[in-house]
Amino acid sequence: MTPHYELAGPEGAEVVVLSNSLGTDLGLWDAQLPALAERFRVLRYDQRGHGRTPAAPGRYDLADLGGDVLELLDHLDVERAHFAGVSLGGMTGMWLAEHAPQRLDRLALICTSAELTPRQAWRDRAAQARRDGTASMVDGSLGRWFTPALATDPDVVARFGGALAACDDEGYASCAEAIAELDLVDGLPRITAPTLVIAGRDDPATPPPHAERIGAAVPGARVEVLTDASHLANVERAETVNRLLLHHFTRSLHESSHDAP
Repeated sequence: MTPHYELAGPEGAEVVVLSNSLGTDLGLWDAQLPALAERFRVLRYDQRGHGRTPAAPGRYDLADLGGDVLELLDHLDVERAHFAGVSLGGMTGMWLAEHAPQRLDRLALICTSAELTPRQAWRDRAAQARRDGTASMVDGSLGRWFTPALATDPDVVARFGGALAACDDEGYASCAEAIAELDLVDGLPRITAPTLVIAGRDDPATPPPHAERIGAAVPGARVEVLTDASHLANVERAETVNRLLLHHFTRSLHESSHDAP
């Protein structure tokens, strides 16, 4: 399926794909868009069952979510792109980097993991979404996504709590089940895309050891741990994340310029 997407930035520029986390939509990247769109063609999209992308029937796995990205790139005639993902979006990026390396240039993984246990916790979350709806998860999720002061900020609650409550219950559940089956560990050494891994020091969902595990396994990966940041570090520490992403993605521009005759 081709997900709902938005494009911004100069036509003809290198493309950066931005992939959202479980329970959010492409608005997750609002704070990154102005900075990235000055230099890049920015392609944001909604994961299945999130935002304006409908929930496909049946259970999902990472191959389905990665396949949606490949279909979107084909739809837009994008041969190769940079990729940044938060949490589930980062998992999607790792799958792409292993299984479709010819489509990725540089990879940025934010507050994510190659394996999340106990797996039953994610199956239980899927069951809750089907039984009680995603609105029942708002309070608990905000407490994991943000440090305490931000988690209770009325604007944050309205924006991110509203996005979670608006998720399709079945789509959310199926994505949670994809996380339950997640096992990308063995494929990490096969990732060839230059990789930046960002973690939030206060993240209870994917704490820094998850980033360090990825960084130790992916050849040449760089790991950055941000203070005063929880799971949605790109929101809490937007300025720092923007700087890290721009440095990481513009390196290919500098290298291309340096190599030019």
